[in-house]
Amino acid sequence: MSLIVDSSIHMWFALLLTGLAVISFVREKVPVEVTSVALLTALLLFGQIFPLEDANGRNQLNADHLLAGFANPSLIAVLALLVMGQGMIQSDALRVIANAFMVRDRRLAWLSMIAILLFVCVVSAFMNNTPLVVITIPLVQAMAHAVGLSHSRIMIPLSYVAILGGMTTLIGSSTNLLVSSAMRELGYAPLGFFDFIVPGSILAAAGFVYVILIAPRLLPDRANMARDLTGGQKEFIAELDVAKGSKLVGMECVEGRFATLGDLNVKLIQRGGHLILPPFEGYVIESGDILIVAATRETLTDLLSKYPGFLLSEEEAAMVERQQNEDGDEAGPLSETKTAETRVLAEIMITPASRLIDMSVEHIGFHKQFGAVVLGIQRRAKVVRRRFGRIRLEAGDVLLIAGKLDVVDSLRDSSDFIVLSGSKRDLPVPGKAPIALGVFLTMIGLAAAGVMSIPVAAITGSVMMIATGCLNIRQATRSIDRKIFLLVGSMLALGTALQASGGARFIAEQILGLPFVDTPLMMLAVLFLLVAATTNILSNNACAILFTPIAMNLAGNVQVDPGLGVDISFLFAITVVFAANCSFASPIGYQTNLLVMGPGHYRFRDFIRAGVPLVGVLWVTYILILKYYFGL
Repeated sequence: MSLIVDSSIHMWFALLLTGLAVISFVREKVPVEVTSVALLTALLLFGQIFPLEDANGRNQLNADHLLAGFANPSLIAVLALLVMGQGMIQSDALRVIANAFMVRDRRLAWLSMIAILLFVCVVSAFMNNTPLVVITIPLVQAMAHAVGLSHSRIMIPLSYVAILGGMTTLIGSSTNLLVSSAMRELGYAPLGFFDFIVPGSILAAAGFVYVILIAPRLLPDRANMARDLTGGQKEFIAELDVAKGSKLVGMECVEGRFATLGDLNVKLIQRGGHLILPPFEGYVIESGDILIVAATRETLTDLLSKYPGFLLSEEEAAMVERQQNEDGDEAGPLSETKTAETRVLAEIMITPASRLIDMSVEHIGFHKQFGAVVLGIQRRAKVVRRRFGRIRLEAGDVLLIAGKLDVVDSLRDSSDFIVLSGSKRDLPVPGKAPIALGVFLTMIGLAAAGVMSIPVAAITGSVMMIATGCLNIRQATRSIDRKIFLLVGSMLALGTALQASGGARFIAEQILGLPFVDTPLMMLAVLFLLVAATTNILSNNACAILFTPIAMNLAGNVQVDPGLGVDISFLFAITVVFAANCSFASPIGYQTNLLVMGPGHYRFRDFIRAGVPLVGVLWVTYILILKYYFGL
């Protein structure tokens, strides 16, 4: 069934869907995948019922056009590069190199830390920066400890330098590839591998100076605040099972507090099939209740030492006691001394390619599989109002675990976690590291030299990683981020609809109509700010796909000096590239920001405090580049 309607309806529908998608991505009430699929379905249905015909009578919003994005070569290349990056993680190829920066001399530790950040910035130009940040988080933490620097002063800078390095080459960020691909589809010459390396390097250098000298001074010292004010610490979500005979049974909430629980903040009481929400004034704890509490690591540690078994189920307590007996301790009731001797506390973070993502702690059977007990979960600033054992894990979640020293050490060899704290030990040199590094450098070299196209090189490299045993097919499959696949595919469909319906042209005309946008330089400056602001509330990939058609429409309507030595469409394209990579002022703008949020104990406003000035520095620097390097 199809209906012929006024062509402007298609434009307004595309603009309406764009607005709704932006709101949904920002609010995060539903997963990104759900919004992406809903957006794509709406476009397919609308295009089927209300076709938009071109001069030859072909429907420009049919399924062939809208679904073409999922076979986009740049999207396939992005996914293949993720597999290659996972091969580098599995083989520990980059960790071996990064470990070379570790020094024992405290006087050289500062230089070593700057060298690590510079290493991340440079390598980010040639590989996906998410696995690079995953690898270097523990190294940067160790160096920060050596120089007496709070983790909260260095984790955001680590994420920032990775993003800055990604601005310099075509494969430095998936954003760059998607802009180039959109240009090709719009009839423009695609971007080359090193086409914008000079302006990109200037921006990266300016940003790097800011990150090293200024950003740490703007960030709070969370460690010092934690010592002075316990409530200022990042909290974990934990659960207390109230068994028969527990000291909690019969305790009444007075003035919003349960006396024995001290500083623990009770978020929820599950009693049978019913949920009791605060305030709890007058409620009495009963046997069989499950208390969901928010507490700092120190509070949980104190509780565990005073009341061993408080945070453990009977099965977990029995497991700890068996571990004691295996170590030669006398059998008997679980004592405080034995508990302290048997277990150490550590924080571990779930990596982006972890096989545990979307699984609950109960489903994983954490204590059976890994020999450690999960005491709490930390997820950004969200309050989780249900049993943490049933929470489905996400990349970036931090788990507080209790286990034997050798168990915590063994977790360091797992690609599913990063051990953020606990015992320290030297990492082994893996046998597959030289192979993985050789495959990666060969494929990147062939792509940079133009011998292979980037999609061909990326796919060949990912297959070689599997064929040489650097990672298996299951690990490769896990490294393919379905969020990226669905988001990019659906946003490419939206970009097609905006372009075909005239929505992109309409937005460009509104920008051209601004009173102060009267020169190409001002137009590019305004476009940079607009894209940079948007990329901090959307993802960088969605922002790039959304603004590339708008930028190309602007380029087609601007009057430039005939003597300009560069194609104006190129300038508009790299403006989108650089601005879409300015995901500094929000933790949701880029995945590396989310990864450092837990280890750095950050809040949303910390990214605003450090990120907004950095965007300003890059904006001013880019205007100078346009004026003096490109001659605008």
